[in-house]
Amino acid sequence: MAALQRRLVDFAAARDWQPYHTPKNLAAALSVEASELLEIFQWLTPEQAERVMDDPGSAHRVRDEVADVLAYLLQFCAALGVDPLTALAAKIDRNELRFPALRRDGGVAGGAETGDRHSSE
Repeated sequence: MAALQRRLVDFAAARDWQPYHTPKNLAAALSVEASELLEIFQWLTPEQAERVMDDPGSAHRVRDEVADVLAYLLQFCAALGVDPLTALAAKIDRNELRFPALRRDGGVAGGAETGDRHSSE
């Protein structure tokens, strides 16, 4: 990940794009690319969306847009000094606390019970 991020930074530097790669501009570009990814799925049914990678043309478009989203995210993180993997791990940690996993019987998976609101007893 770090090597790809460095490659993107070097690519932009070789073209003197740094003045344009501000956090605001990179966030906007990231949003545009995410929207282009969404556009591929816009009018598909859920079933069609699940099969989008079966068609070589649409699969190519999906891969290109995923690459664009990731490229802008990595450039955004480089501009602000954010380690994306560390940020993701911290967010998952917080979400695990905020949203404990529930078992099918309504109890908390791997933890203490939170109450009997789903109990039939």
